[in-house]
Amino acid sequence: MNQWDAVIVGAGAAGLFCAGVAGQRGLKVLVLDHSDKVAEKIRISGGGRCNFTNRLLDASAPQKHFISQNPHFCRSALSRYTPQDFIDLVQKHGIAFHEKHKGQLFCDHSAEDIIRMLLAECQAGGVTLQTGCGVQAVRHLAEGGYALETTQGPVQTHSLVVATGGLSIPKIGATGWGYELATQFGLRLVERRAGLVPLTFNGDAWAPYAQLAGLALPVGISTGDKKNRMHFDEDLLFTHRGLSGPGVLQISSYWQDGATIRLNLAPEVDLPARLQEAKLRSKKLLGNELATLVPSRLAEAWVGQNPALQRSCPDVPDKAMTQLAEALSNWSLTPTGSEGYKKAEVTLGGVDTRDVSSQTMESKQPGLYFIGEVIDVTGWLGGYNFQWAWASANACGQALPAAGS
Repeated sequence: MNQWDAVIVGAGAAGLFCAGVAGQRGLKVLVLDHSDKVAEKIRISGGGRCNFTNRLLDASAPQKHFISQNPHFCRSALSRYTPQDFIDLVQKHGIAFHEKHKGQLFCDHSAEDIIRMLLAECQAGGVTLQTGCGVQAVRHLAEGGYALETTQGPVQTHSLVVATGGLSIPKIGATGWGYELATQFGLRLVERRAGLVPLTFNGDAWAPYAQLAGLALPVGISTGDKKNRMHFDEDLLFTHRGLSGPGVLQISSYWQDGATIRLNLAPEVDLPARLQEAKLRSKKLLGNELATLVPSRLAEAWVGQNPALQRSCPDVPDKAMTQLAEALSNWSLTPTGSEGYKKAEVTLGGVDTRDVSSQTMESKQPGLYFIGEVIDVTGWLGGYNFQWAWASANACGQALPAAGS
């Protein structure tokens, strides 16, 4: 029987980082992953450049950038392992990086740089990594610790760490195994749903906008009532099936089924004033004037829906002009759904934080730990989810005891 101080299930961002931390503390650590490749989510993130953290994260107010039934849960880990701590590690490994905008840090070359760094940290800690190894059963032992039945034989461990991520992007190996294990040991789950995901629309109402697929523009986007309103100023991307881009991904984590979203398609422009001005001074077609204020394809799509707008500016009725300005600066629409887990960057919900220690990530089930996305902690787009992976993994890796201690 293979005996270990700690077995970590999941060789992604959180699992590999935790293994390196614990291994370098002298623990005998095994990492298991059912996939043949490690860290696939890192590999495809940030367009292949991995947005590995966000410099603007405020650990004193994590609820600002994280979604959870208890947003304060993540404060302890995030304040003990900050973006600067991870930046220091990246620099120690000689990885070149740059800031894109809003504090988002990306590798200059490739996400592979981060994967190689994590594997080097594991190697420095003498960590053993077994890929293509599925866990078939887990049993808590009467004397403490866990016995695992795996596709590569039995394993026994003092501590078991679940770092299996969420349900998003099943084509790279995502499964619900971590949630099933939590349920097996009586831990509570918060309902899961796709987050940071494109929103979809269907039916005749969307037909005029499907032709805008590929068009990107900066917008203001919001959802929720006055009390719970969330607003982002980010880019929007029209797709054949609906809306995507950073602004939509951000708002999708707050959007609820059946709720409306509101878009200002010209956030830098006072559209009522500019259109009224055009009506007084310009003899051009309204569509041509509008195309100086918003992308021309967008102008065509809106003007094309209303014959009253397909005139020279002085001839457009005041009411039609006012309605156009309102529609573009406060477009209210109701998504029919989202692209789901196949396109979602993260999974909202997960293991209930009430059943996990914010200091150590140990659950109420002794010796069983949960880190990263599998917990009910979800960050904004822009490197926040990776920082939660590093911070929760560090908290766990520092807390794991050696067998017999």
